[in-house]
Amino acid sequence: MKITDILNETYSALSANKARSSLTMLGIVIGIASVIAMVSIGNGAKASIQSSIESLGSNLLTILPGVVQPGRGIVSSGRGGAQTLKNEDVDVVRAIDGVEAVSPESSSRFQIVASGNNTNTTVTGAVPDYMNVRNISIANGSFISEANQRGLGRQAVLGATVAKDLFPDLSSEDILGKTIRINKVNFNVIGVLATKGGAGFSGPDDMVFVPLSTMQKILSGADYLSMMAVSVTDKNQMAMVKELANIALLNKHDVDEADFSIISQEDILGTLTTVIDTFTLFLAAIASISLLVGGIGIMNMMLTTVTERTKEIGLRKAIGAKRRDISSQFLAEAVMLTFIGGFIGIVLGWLISFIVTSTGIVATEVTLFSVILAFGVSTLIGIVFGYYPARRAAMLNPIDALRYE
Repeated sequence: MKITDILNETYSALSANKARSSLTMLGIVIGIASVIAMVSIGNGAKASIQSSIESLGSNLLTILPGVVQPGRGIVSSGRGGAQTLKNEDVDVVRAIDGVEAVSPESSSRFQIVASGNNTNTTVTGAVPDYMNVRNISIANGSFISEANQRGLGRQAVLGATVAKDLFPDLSSEDILGKTIRINKVNFNVIGVLATKGGAGFSGPDDMVFVPLSTMQKILSGADYLSMMAVSVTDKNQMAMVKELANIALLNKHDVDEADFSIISQEDILGTLTTVIDTFTLFLAAIASISLLVGGIGIMNMMLTTVTERTKEIGLRKAIGAKRRDISSQFLAEAVMLTFIGGFIGIVLGWLISFIVTSTGIVATEVTLFSVILAFGVSTLIGIVFGYYPARRAAMLNPIDALRYE
């Protein structure tokens, strides 16, 4: 039996009952569309997080007090608690070969008041190197200077979001020189940051920056650091610098087990990517259940078709059709159903992804791999669930089939 004959017969058989064929394909359409939409959303979320983290700099090390344990976050190591980083540790890290700059930071949340408006946000004590290490830029004004740091200055730099919250009617240029009140202390606004967007779980847009010395001695009254951000000269030396920093701080703290943690951007990115990939796979697996339901629907339809066309099968066999001709015919019909359903599902999945992207929730990413996989899965379902009905049709006895009422 020629391929063209099989295709013509398949088209005639499926178009003979369009409503039943359409309903049978519905499960495949929904399944394929769901899988593509879930995978594209997962890929988009992963790309967004990767972009946010890499925007901080791919050569960044973060040193945190306490010990980071899987599933427990930052916890006390029993040696100094979570206040184990001191100002003197900065010079130790800065002296390591391969370190370009070090940005010690001390952060705490405060209620900030200005011009009748107020907001509760993070206030970070920073040094001039913060700008380069954290890869941020100023929209108007200037950042914290060495003179501000040495003189316990009452200067503040506002993130873009905080500036809008406190001074909604002013431009970033007009905000310069205004006074804000943090923990009952007045600060003069000397700069406003350019909008950067979220980076990981927080970002500079929703922060206020003051001199580190002012933060430690006036606002928080604590001489320890919340973290140190370390910029490495060469990205290829990240592992070496991380190890040298670990050894140097162990010697400085005079402990056998670290009471601090050193995390690279690659560590953070790798962990988040693994979590997102697992979650995406989980969602895709749930969506794939509808593919199984669709496959069962196709098998049910094909079995019904075999029963309805029993006399036709008997007649074909009587005039010389072989078993493989009969099985090929019914298998082609099952594969065609899933193939068409898969194509419609891919288009629908792409439309869903486009709609999600247009809403601004996340920029989805439909990959060629997911499309090829969808076509492959839909064809495989047609073969698997169409095999039994096709075999059953091929095994019919022609005499019994002709007698069937």
